[in-house]
Amino acid sequence: MLIDKFNTFSWNQAITADAISTNVIDLLPVSGAIGAGATGGPSANTVRDIGSGEPLYLHILVTAALTDADGSPTLTVTLESDSAVGLDSSATTHWTVSTIAEATLVAGYWIAKGIPIPPGSYERYLGIRYTTNSADFDGGTVSAWLSNNRYDDRTYEGGWTTGIN
Repeated sequence: MLIDKFNTFSWNQAITADAISTNVIDLLPVSGAIGAGATGGPSANTVRDIGSGEPLYLHILVTAALTDADGSPTLTVTLESDSAVGLDSSATTHWTVSTIAEATLVAGYWIAKGIPIPPGSYERYLGIRYTTNSADFDGGTVSAWLSNNRYDDRTYEGGWTTGIN
């Protein structure tokens, strides 16, 4: 699978308290003639349907265990879009995984393993929100990205060559 830097939300992002992904993807305005907008750019639609047509897949992987020494935190993760880059202006939630226990959040755990993002109306900025519940974590990291490939972890019998080896 290829991972595109511009479609990456988080790369080994430390999750200790509530957080927004370190990268929020700008879906850019759509439609309108060049120079028609107030700032000389395209006039912007307020929403875009990025889940229709060729599917996009969401991948979220725990890269270092999320741990806490004195509590039992859980994690909720949402894919959100908003008209504001900080996802702080009445964000729309498009996908949710709720309440994952600390004991589950070990390195290598897939929170989302190639989940097709749902079609719908997405606002301009797209990001991931990590919400810690009941307590904060002491440490741990997560990586999250979009790709046009689903995750495939099939293994094949040894001894095969591809012609380029």
